[in-house]
Amino acid sequence: MSKIIVNGKTLQTTHQTVQLVINELGLSTGRYAVEVDGELIPKSELTTLRITEGMSIEVVQAVGGG
Repeated sequence: MSKIIVNGKTLQTTHQTVQLVINELGLSTGRYAVEVDGELIPKSELTTLRITEGMSIEVVQAVGGG
């Protein structure tokens, strides 16, 4: 089990990849961007990017409007 930070909240997870974590938290719907430890990560890499202890993940949802 790894302790990580997602959008400022500390969580414990048994998931192995970033994509699995954001899916479980319901953050992978619509248009979104993911930053891991201060670096913007392409969506194509999220399924292979392994969770590490202390990793910081920020997920930003795009909101339309006018």
